[in-house]
Amino acid sequence: MAKLWFKFQRYFRRKPVRFFTFLVLYLTAGSLVFLHSGFVGQPAVSQNQANPAVGVPVEGAELTFLGDLNLGRGFRDTGEVSSIARRYGPWFKGKDGNERAKLGDYGGAWSRALKGRVIREKEEERAKYIGCYLDDTQSRALRGVSFFDYKKMTVFRCQDNCAERGYLYAGLEFGAECYCGHKIQAANVSEAECDMDCKGERGSVCGGANRLSVYRLQLAQESARRYGSAVFRGCFRRPDNLSLALPVTAAMPNMSVDKCVDFCTEKEYPLAALAGTACHCGFPTTRFPLHEREDEQLCAQKCSAEEFESCGTPSYFIVYQTQVQDNRCMDRRFLPAKSKQLIALASFPGAGNTWARHLIELATGFYTGSYYFDGSLYNKGFKGERDHWRSGRTICIKTHESGQKEIEAFDAAILLIRNPYKALMAEFNRKYGGHIGFAAHAHWKGKEWPEFVRNYAPWWATHTLDWLKFGKKVLVVHFEDLKRDLFVQLGRMVGLLGVAVREDRLLCVESQKDGNFKRSGLRKLEYDPYTADMQRTISAYIKTVDAALRGRNLTGVPDDYYPR
Repeated sequence: MAKLWFKFQRYFRRKPVRFFTFLVLYLTAGSLVFLHSGFVGQPAVSQNQANPAVGVPVEGAELTFLGDLNLGRGFRDTGEVSSIARRYGPWFKGKDGNERAKLGDYGGAWSRALKGRVIREKEEERAKYIGCYLDDTQSRALRGVSFFDYKKMTVFRCQDNCAERGYLYAGLEFGAECYCGHKIQAANVSEAECDMDCKGERGSVCGGANRLSVYRLQLAQESARRYGSAVFRGCFRRPDNLSLALPVTAAMPNMSVDKCVDFCTEKEYPLAALAGTACHCGFPTTRFPLHEREDEQLCAQKCSAEEFESCGTPSYFIVYQTQVQDNRCMDRRFLPAKSKQLIALASFPGAGNTWARHLIELATGFYTGSYYFDGSLYNKGFKGERDHWRSGRTICIKTHESGQKEIEAFDAAILLIRNPYKALMAEFNRKYGGHIGFAAHAHWKGKEWPEFVRNYAPWWATHTLDWLKFGKKVLVVHFEDLKRDLFVQLGRMVGLLGVAVREDRLLCVESQKDGNFKRSGLRKLEYDPYTADMQRTISAYIKTVDAALRGRNLTGVPDDYYPR
């Protein structure tokens, strides 16, 4: 075999013209085979046979789930997968002659592009545009969850968020606002009144001024509306005045958790309370604040239609929070008159300042401002971000500054302090992954993380020490306490801001406290990034801060600030 190969090489070395002639013939033959396969071997079939779903109505069938980034007002022919197959040849077909729904078998950018196109075209079948509707800021047409993005809003993103939360309708307004709901409580208007492009998707319509472009979402996962998506709040004693505390009631002899949750969701209430064979719906109020949990054994009566779930009793209610958004604390505006004092919301980076701003805006109804300008925060609805920090139009000012001059520019401050181990990791993630993103594994394992800890850990301590030393009137709030007892801690913060707030509004904030800037817990590091030397250094800073707080007759740092 070796001798034969040697002779073959020697033959072409002596006669290079023969080699190139042979190569040309080989390539020509291959091209002819490829072209032949593109035109031969496909049986002639009619349009409907090739894709029986096209043009054949099925009774009771509806479009499923979501739209996509290129979805405008109509839907493309679902036979476009067949057109792609015709365009790119029979290699797109499977062994049975049907179009491939999965293109992962083929490598390269061409395959990925085709895969993305097919996925987008399938998504376009999953939502149905139903019209342009009137919307009133005082009485919303869709009264579920809402969110805003003044730079990157798209039809798909709105539909995706609403469908993820189990809503039946998604509506887009003013090019950047998304509203969800289970029913449309407004009149239909002329299509011409929905005339604004989506901020993140030119060519697609996202409503207009006080006008909603509404889509009907046929949820592929009906379970999303069931108690699997509702939040379990606990077991609670029956309120004294039941009809005022929970105004809507339905008798359900075959009671189950999902039936009660679905009923209250359809009635647009955020709470579903199960009481044996009765289902009650309402809002968290001072009559039913959900602050005093009872032993769950008191609610342990089994559901009549569900063997493994508890449905409470006439005296002790099992309570779930539905996916309906409590709109009692959603209105926000600038201060009606220029504020006479500047109040800082001061924190070390990564200590939860953005989350605290979200809570304050919901609790007070007024926008917060910033010492800086962050376009991504402005696009997410923090409209005070663009105001100069001395404008006096915002309720408080976000700042991470810690110099004497900067601190003394404020008349008072809420000082938010967080466990340095958590704060440093949060800021590192923000620095390398954005507000709700994550740093890459290479950043944690590379030189970036040790250098970051070396530079930022001392700042964590000096930030608190400077505000305690130079601040004129400082309210210290620990991030961990705010998470653990939001009602009380947020009440303290609002008190410093000088705004009278109803308790019902604070209860509303409790029910939707997370906001849009919470990192998913799915990507937690599988190891502790802090070395023993880092822990010794940070522990020394914690002791210094703890001593400074106690020296001001304040509560010291929580116990969990120290390393595991």
